[in-house]
Amino acid sequence: MEANMTQPEDFNEGEAVAVLTTEPVERLLDYLAPTGGVSIGRLVKVPLGPRQVIGVVWGKGTGFAPEKLRKISTVSDAPAITGEMLDFIKRVADYNVAPLSAVLRLATRAPGLLDPPAKRKLVSLSGLIPAKQTAARKKVIAFLQAGGGRPFAPVELAQFAGVSQGVVTGLIKQGVLLVEDAPRDLPYPRLDPAHKGKALSALQSKAAKALRKSVQSRTYHTTLLKGVTGSGKTEVYLEAVAEVLTQGRQGLVLLPEIALTVDFIARLEARFGARPAEWHSGATMSERRRCWRAVAMGEAQLVVGARSALFLPFFDLGLIVVDEEHDGSYKQEEGVYYHARDMAVLRASISGAGVILATATPSLETWANAEAGKYIRLDLPERFGTAKLPEMAAIDMRSEKMQPNQWISPTLREEMRKVYGEGSQSLLFLNRRGYAPLTLCRACGEQVGCESCDARMVEHKFQNRLVCHQCGATKPIPDTCPSCEVSGKMTALGPGVERIAEEVAEVFPDARVEILSSDLSDSARGLKERIEAIAAGKADIIIGTQMVAKGHNFPHLTLVGVIDADLGLQGGDLRAAEKSFQLIRQVAGRAGRAEKPGRALLQSFQPGHPVIEAILSGDEEAFWQTEAKARLEAGMPPYGRLAGVIISSPKQADAFDIANRLARNARPLLNIGARVFGPAAAPIAKVRDHYRVRLLVKAAKGAPLQRALRLWVRPLKRPPNLRIRLDIDPQTFF
Repeated sequence: MEANMTQPEDFNEGEAVAVLTTEPVERLLDYLAPTGGVSIGRLVKVPLGPRQVIGVVWGKGTGFAPEKLRKISTVSDAPAITGEMLDFIKRVADYNVAPLSAVLRLATRAPGLLDPPAKRKLVSLSGLIPAKQTAARKKVIAFLQAGGGRPFAPVELAQFAGVSQGVVTGLIKQGVLLVEDAPRDLPYPRLDPAHKGKALSALQSKAAKALRKSVQSRTYHTTLLKGVTGSGKTEVYLEAVAEVLTQGRQGLVLLPEIALTVDFIARLEARFGARPAEWHSGATMSERRRCWRAVAMGEAQLVVGARSALFLPFFDLGLIVVDEEHDGSYKQEEGVYYHARDMAVLRASISGAGVILATATPSLETWANAEAGKYIRLDLPERFGTAKLPEMAAIDMRSEKMQPNQWISPTLREEMRKVYGEGSQSLLFLNRRGYAPLTLCRACGEQVGCESCDARMVEHKFQNRLVCHQCGATKPIPDTCPSCEVSGKMTALGPGVERIAEEVAEVFPDARVEILSSDLSDSARGLKERIEAIAAGKADIIIGTQMVAKGHNFPHLTLVGVIDADLGLQGGDLRAAEKSFQLIRQVAGRAGRAEKPGRALLQSFQPGHPVIEAILSGDEEAFWQTEAKARLEAGMPPYGRLAGVIISSPKQADAFDIANRLARNARPLLNIGARVFGPAAAPIAKVRDHYRVRLLVKAAKGAPLQRALRLWVRPLKRPPNLRIRLDIDPQTFF
């Protein structure tokens, strides 16, 4: 699907143009340019069968006879997508072996892009005096005069002035208030890069100066900003954001979780005097449309968003910050499989922008690129101010005297009592949602599973439901076994955060307990209020999943207890050691962020495990060097290439048949020296009534893997309901 995108090109009415639609059609479609002509990058609506669909003008027609072509129906008044953005779409599709149309969908996920700009009614003072000066009318006029003539919507004006809607309507009828049509999407307030920020330490100032200098070059570069938890990485990279705003270019800050945006936006507002644009699934449809258009016109100076914000059509992108760059949330594993960290580097290289990868525990890929000199590296080895890093120790669970159905060791309980008596906070971390991961019948051994997935259902006691964490299906917690129909024998096995909360309530009946878990979170606003309450000291004991590891600052927290430090070390995941190291170090870093010193205690049945020892020692460089050596010797990422192949079908036999055919006909891969492993049933072999079979492709780092994968899969004839997903650089193997 090649096209000429080297320069903008105009097409006159009646000329054949190639259009890429967002529909799953694996080729460019030819149409005739409409009245007035059209240019490359313009969003259009075109007929496809009986429907009208969205597309973008991609280039010259592909060669179909003009008399056979239909005309472009509508050309959007939205700004044209730039050549840089079209290049990015194409290269994302090429790298991730994804359909070009699917990547275009990512770049146009703002509703109403082709609709004319919406209008709304605003009112302002005309200069006339009302026939009768009532107290209510005086309040309206005084309010508008105090606002310097700024217009308001009638409903807003009545609300702000403290009068009824009828008062405003009466002033409009008398001509005292003028009514005008104005765009519904208001412009974003201007950010002030010179607005005074927080005072920086000497180390922070040095790093900030280096980042500003890199941004001033206006060339592509990537910097790893590695700072221990609490070192003030955010304040440092905001200086680079200030520099890009000073240049008049645009910035993008990616966050791994929507839950983090609320607090982060407040910090940005304090630094720059106004709120930036936001882009994430929590934003309304109208806000997303407003953001998309403002970004494309260069009017949105800074965007804060989730990974999909990478696909906004920036007019002049100068800087991308990937905060907590190691976080697994940056990998999208549905639709188009891509890693936002890697695509951020690609986007910046096309736009001549800088990238800052900020983290306390870098991914091995980023660490290796910094070691090789591909990335600049800046270190912040100390916490800001008087705060110190927490002391860390392991609790050897083999020697702890545990009672049945207890998960908090006597040693950890005693430390929690001390902290509770001092009026400080404790945090218990267990990366397992719900009450218990398994519900079992003690009469027949039946384990309650999901009917649509090959997965056990998790008990969520607070909701009185069993939940499948694969497809989201729920059902009531049974009293009678669904298999043997014996009553009273169902039991919950293993702990989740809800069960830990139950145990805490027994040991500390007067303590204020707060649970932070994604399945117990309400709205973004509600989550913000809960986090603010914890930070203000309105909770004594916090219990949480990995949500608590992500950027929260709890100044009263002095003790972190990891309930099961061995949990992430199980299984054959290539990145098990890396992920466990990152997660536990991040969680431990929540303690001791203020004046009081902190401690982190890790409950482990394997205190001598190399990962546990590395976490406790604090010698992060030694850990990365050891991990890098093992990966290098095995030819594994980042020193080799992997690609996952996921085949799913309602029929298990069809999935295995296609997988076996791929394995037998792997010549395109063998020609580049790659190896194919499998097929095998995926660890979770059925999800949403689709059976899943996996293959794994391993190749040398410099091998042309993507091209070989396309040649391998393209000629395959497959049943209509069967799907093949290619996952470049897989992060998980489920």
